[in-house]
Amino acid sequence: MIVFKYIHSGIAYLAVIALVFTVIWAVYRRQASFEKKDKVIAIISMTLVHLQLVFGLVLYFSFHHYQLSSQVMQIPAQRLLALEHPLMMLIGIVLITIGYSKSKRTEGDAKKFKLIYSLYGIGTLLILSRIPYGQWFS
Repeated sequence: MIVFKYIHSGIAYLAVIALVFTVIWAVYRRQASFEKKDKVIAIISMTLVHLQLVFGLVLYFSFHHYQLSSQVMQIPAQRLLALEHPLMMLIGIVLITIGYSKSKRTEGDAKKFKLIYSLYGIGTLLILSRIPYGQWFS
């Protein structure tokens, strides 16, 4: 399991960098025409967070001592790892996925970029808000 922990942590850096880049890219290009490279950038970010989710779920369900109990909820570090981190990551990933999916079906390049930078941006902020900085699963 320690390998999954290192992979999960390593992909996290790539995913956050890709998300921040995608949001900045979409804001910068919001008046341009939506091209294939814009779609590829959005897909890469979304793929990285989905990959991150898979490794996170493997880790979460392999550590049985993080069951949601009143005892765990009283300790902030354990509550973060048991509830807050997974829940906020899931909400952030859902928003990012919705942003990509809606941008595919939306007419108008400016609207596509707006969906990407707004939903990816909110998703990125949620993800950044609940990263367990400096903590490891133990």
